[in-house]
Amino acid sequence: MASQADRELPSRAKQEEKEGDTNAPSKNALKKAAKEKEKAEKAAKRQELEQQQKEQAEANDTAKHLYGPIQSASDRRQTQGFTELAGLYDAKEDQEVTVDARIHNARVQSAKLAFLVLREEAHTIQAVVAEGGPHGISRQMVKWCGGINAESIVRATGLVKQPKEPVTSTSITNFELHIESIYLISEAAQMLPVQVKDCMRAPPMNEEDSKNEPEMDSQGLPVVSLNARLNNRVLDGRTAANQAIFQLQSGISNLFIEFMNQNHFTWINSSRLAGAATEGGAGVFEIKYFETKAYLTQSPQFFKQMAIAMDMKRVCEIGPVFRAENSNTHRHLTEFTGLDFEMVIKNDYHEVLSFGEKLMLYIIRNLQERAEFKRLTKVVDQVFPGAGDFKLPSEDSAARLTFAEAVKLLNEAGIEAGEFDDLSTPQEKALGRIMREKYSTDFYTIDKYPSAVRPFYTMPDPANPQVSNSYDFFMRGQEIMSGAQRIHDYKQLCERMRANDPPLDPLSEGFRHYTDAFKYGCAPHGGGGLGLNRILQFYLGLPDIRFATMFPRDPGRLAP
Repeated sequence: MASQADRELPSRAKQEEKEGDTNAPSKNALKKAAKEKEKAEKAAKRQELEQQQKEQAEANDTAKHLYGPIQSASDRRQTQGFTELAGLYDAKEDQEVTVDARIHNARVQSAKLAFLVLREEAHTIQAVVAEGGPHGISRQMVKWCGGINAESIVRATGLVKQPKEPVTSTSITNFELHIESIYLISEAAQMLPVQVKDCMRAPPMNEEDSKNEPEMDSQGLPVVSLNARLNNRVLDGRTAANQAIFQLQSGISNLFIEFMNQNHFTWINSSRLAGAATEGGAGVFEIKYFETKAYLTQSPQFFKQMAIAMDMKRVCEIGPVFRAENSNTHRHLTEFTGLDFEMVIKNDYHEVLSFGEKLMLYIIRNLQERAEFKRLTKVVDQVFPGAGDFKLPSEDSAARLTFAEAVKLLNEAGIEAGEFDDLSTPQEKALGRIMREKYSTDFYTIDKYPSAVRPFYTMPDPANPQVSNSYDFFMRGQEIMSGAQRIHDYKQLCERMRANDPPLDPLSEGFRHYTDAFKYGCAPHGGGGLGLNRILQFYLGLPDIRFATMFPRDPGRLAP
């Protein structure tokens, strides 16, 4: 008789067989796997066929030597001369030229025809790539040209031709370039964070903006915000308007240098580091300097004065200025470029004021009259209307009024202003409108500021100590420079420092070397510090100083 264990064996076997069936692949899974395998095999065959067709097309491409990436430095050598796009406005028909330029736009019109827009700085020209021709351009070449990523740099050789109709979409309208060969020097990424063509349109003028994403205008086109532009400054800086803005900035610096050289100033390069927080200690950036502290200078003010004490009668410099002020306005930066000068006074401090006025008139009139600067201003005016509408009086002298006269003008216009209070920004702007209407000028100076609103080293008016021998310069109702006669007497300077609010110690480590310069005798002198970024901003009427600064620094921006 079978035991109980023997009788359980068949049932266990059936149970194990049943469990094994559960772990085996289902028919659906097997079918799915077979389909995936078949699909992969077809994809591999298709890829192999496409590769064969590509290789065959390349083998049959009679123009393959006329286009493609430049592989090595030797490939980049060019035996004939290069032509800049700026030189093609007055080109000759059928002139053969070679240009290095960016692809501003590329599109395939058909299998036989592609159009490119080449850009170099602010200049653009249409380029035509057509099948056939004396060089035997192939369809493969046409397709390749139409697929070049925007912003890539190419070397193109071709013939200058007059189009049937003017090309209105490029700066060079009367000529186009018929491509004979084109090589890729540097390929740009296919996906760009912002498009240069979008940055060419006017940005939002009144932007309370922390957004990085472009908005759409009424026509459905992207409007790139100020933050998005600054976050992608390299791309934004390629626009024609920005190219013109920064060329004008360079022009202002060169005009400053020209005028200083004509008037026998010595160029100096003072330090931007100080061992103590000077000029009162407010608004300075503290940095680590080896095992001690140092500070970025607020201005070259003390160094200019010390140079005068060295018997350098006229000094100037261009350099960075640092202000640790948490000011988030359209005209403030934590770092800007200063145009500074200081000079000995022979008889009266108005010598310095008159010199500064002549300097600014020289800069502004040359910006308005020199052909290159006029052309650049017109380029900016296309994006920022009113850039060329800066007014100056016909006289050789600048419009000048005292602080008391400025207050009177404001009060007469119904704008309350105090005789011994500094002007606020709204008051300054209102005065700018009054000066434009009354004197037809956007540049003017204000003299004799109250002593209470000027730094301790400012010379008080001997006839009325409540006012000082100091002045500010304005463009479009906004300050671009502060200047003054400086106190050159050691005892008077120390007294003013001790009477300052808060009091300053002239013998402290932060001031000792500065005050010693006057202890050893120093000639009467004065000067001023102009803000390059502000001059550019207000001359062009730009809505924000960041448009006039290549890589702006403000309380919320430390990159790029």
